[in-house]
Amino acid sequence: MGHDDYRRDSGDSVSTRLTYLLIGGGIGAILALLFAPKSGQELRGDIADATRKGIDRSREAAQQLGDRAGEYYEATRGRAAELYSQASEKVTDMAQSAREAAARQGGTLTAAIDAGKKAYQEEKRKTEMSGRIDASPNYGGETTN
Repeated sequence: MGHDDYRRDSGDSVSTRLTYLLIGGGIGAILALLFAPKSGQELRGDIADATRKGIDRSREAAQQLGDRAGEYYEATRGRAAELYSQASEKVTDMAQSAREAAARQGGTLTAAIDAGKKAYQEEKRKTEMSGRIDASPNYGGETTN
């Protein structure tokens, strides 16, 4: 079970491990200074030096992390802009294709409507003509067809 716990923890980031190392080193240095046989003034000077060094290391680590974060941000921002551009081009192409298809279908639909109107008018004319012939007076039994 302890072996599995180690494997699970092995995925920690390097920066986390480095932080723990620095904290442990700082605590160890302070304890070493406190138990060293030195005068009070020397001990305070050593503690001040160790503190300054720790602060300097922390600033350097923070600067490096900030620089790395900036690099990641710029890389991610560039990739996002690239993906946005590609998506925008594809959407524009698809929209243009849809417009063209709609125009083609619209032309076909317009032609079908015009043909329907023409057929309706032709049938209406035929019906009116046949109605006039049937409605004409029949004198003496003559049929006109």
